[in-house]
Amino acid sequence: MTRSAWPDLLARAAPPLGTWSQIASEEVIDMLGSAGLDFTIVDCEHGAFGIETAGRLIRACDAAGLVPLLRVPAADPVAIGQALDAGAAAVIVPGIGSAAEAARMVAASRFAPEGTRGACPCVRAGGHYITDWPAYAGRQRNEAGIIALVETAAGLAEIEAICAVDGLLALLIGPFDLSVSMGAAGDYNRPDVQAALDRMAAAARAARLPVIAPIFNPDAAEAARQRDIWLGRGASMFVVGTDKIVFTDAMGRYARALTG
Repeated sequence: MTRSAWPDLLARAAPPLGTWSQIASEEVIDMLGSAGLDFTIVDCEHGAFGIETAGRLIRACDAAGLVPLLRVPAADPVAIGQALDAGAAAVIVPGIGSAAEAARMVAASRFAPEGTRGACPCVRAGGHYITDWPAYAGRQRNEAGIIALVETAAGLAEIEAICAVDGLLALLIGPFDLSVSMGAAGDYNRPDVQAALDRMAAAARAARLPVIAPIFNPDAAEAARQRDIWLGRGASMFVVGTDKIVFTDAMGRYARALTG
C-alpha cells in the first residue's frame, strides 16, 4: 500500500493545499486528488459519519495520493487511537483550551512508555499484522501525531503555553469558532478577532510550530487575498473551503446564471 505521511507535507516546496471532507464519498476524495490537492481533513466532528466511514475515506486518500488528516469529534483518547490505527497521517483535536489538554492529546497518540495509546498488532496503519513492533511504533512516533485546533477564547488565552507543548505537529487556527466564542457571531474579520488571529500565529511561530490556516471563501480572488494575509502571519499550509462549501457555491452560481 502506498501511503503519504505528515513529513511528506512538510517536504513540499510550495505551501500544501487541502480542504475539509464532510461528504461521506470516496468518489469526492478521488476528485480532490484529481484536482491536485495535497491533503484533506476527514471531518468526524461536523461530517455526518463515524470511524467506519472515515476508514474508507482514508483508504480513498491513499489511492488518490492525498495525505489523510482526520478531525476527531472531541478531545477523546480512544477516538485518537482509532484514527491513527485506521491510517490517519495526523489527528486534529478540536477545541484545545489549555497546555495540559494538548499534552494529554499528544500522550494519547503515543505508545507506552511515552504515552497512553492502546497497542494492537493488527491494525491497518501497520499493514494489519505487525511483526516488528519497535519499528512500527517508531514510525508512528516520527510520522504521525496531534495537530491542535485552537478555536475558543479559552484557547486564545493559553495559546503561548499550548504552542510550547512538546510533540505537537502543528497549530490549526479556527477563525469562525473563535469569532463565535469571542461574541462576534461568525464575523472573523472584526478587528479584535483579527488581532487574536495575529496573536495565535505569532505564538506558533515563536514555538517553531507550523501554522495551518483555513480559508472559507470559495471565491478565488478573495481566497487569494486571505492566503496572502495568512502568509504574512507565517502560515505554511492552507485549508480551502470544505467540499460542501465548494459544491454548494458552484451549483448556486450555475442556478443563478441559468434561471435568473
